[in-house]
Amino acid sequence: MNEEKRLPIAIAGLGFGESVHLPALKSSKILKPFAIWHPRENRLNESCKNNGLIGFKEWTSLIKDKNIKGIIIATPPSVRYQLAKEALEAGKHLLLEKPVGLNEEEVQELQRLSIRRNLIVAVDFEYRAVPLFMQAKRIINEGKLGKVWLIKLDWLMSSRANQSRPWNWYSNKEEGGGVIGALGTHAFDILHWFFGPTVSISSLISTSIKNRDCSQTNKSKLVTSEDTCISQAEILDNINGSDENIIAQINLSSVTRNGRGCWIEIYGSKGTLILGSDNQKDYVHGFGLWLSQNDGPLKNITADQDLTFAKTWKDGRIAPVARIQNWWAKSITENTPMIPGLAEAALSQKVCDKVNVSAQAGLKVNFE
Repeated sequence: MNEEKRLPIAIAGLGFGESVHLPALKSSKILKPFAIWHPRENRLNESCKNNGLIGFKEWTSLIKDKNIKGIIIATPPSVRYQLAKEALEAGKHLLLEKPVGLNEEEVQELQRLSIRRNLIVAVDFEYRAVPLFMQAKRIINEGKLGKVWLIKLDWLMSSRANQSRPWNWYSNKEEGGGVIGALGTHAFDILHWFFGPTVSISSLISTSIKNRDCSQTNKSKLVTSEDTCISQAEILDNINGSDENIIAQINLSSVTRNGRGCWIEIYGSKGTLILGSDNQKDYVHGFGLWLSQNDGPLKNITADQDLTFAKTWKDGRIAPVARIQNWWAKSITENTPMIPGLAEAALSQKVCDKVNVSAQAGLKVNFE
């Protein structure tokens, strides 16, 4: 697609949006970066100058601009739902960071609105676009593990372990902060993608660092979001079509000093599959995949050629995001369903909501 026909895209949010989405957009043959929205004028002007893009401080002005065909919303979670709703009402296709909303109802409302307006909404579940995760999914689908008996997912990070790290929105549960929104949304989506939806869950949550200094007030402020979550779940086995659910253990933490990173262990009747990385800053660099069959030794598995990236960056997060963006672009231009989209986001958010219900009640929660 020539330059004139590439779809102009705006980015809302200058954290992940500028560092990851923007370079990914620049590599697209279908999409092109066009504008940036940010409420702080100084930060907006700086980014526009550095990237040669149009700047919008007022959200209403951006969504009314007829040149813009789609918007990537990579803001903090608390405002994401309202911005997305207004953008859909204005007729814009969307790519949303997760969590999409603060609860399942918000995600479902966006889904209904996008269907009514015939607009394509992608959700950045980027692990679905990582070659070794795609290879693991292929191995599972091919039945090489047989009937899966147990899943163990450990996501033990140290990003919030430093007690001197200041209070921000991540520290406030009402703003969508916490390890459930940051890691749980991805973790549950991966399990749903690999196997099937969650059937039941029993969870414990805790806040290890209960106060952080607030730079705005120069005072200590209460942390209301969780930094550790342990869950036991039952996952529907859509791969083998079995009546028996798969037992899964999911351990999430953002305060584990020297934590082991992200590891998924899958044990079945015919084999074992292990996928993991101790690299806490990169989605791609550092991940490995190992398969054992029929009591044989674990062997390192590489991704099939058709799953590898055509282009990579020093920052490994950019390549899978670029792949998600290209899936989104294809859905827009061909008017086909987008996966991962709001249906997948609603399913993941439903589990996150139930995790909180289970932890508060101290009970196992069964899904309808």
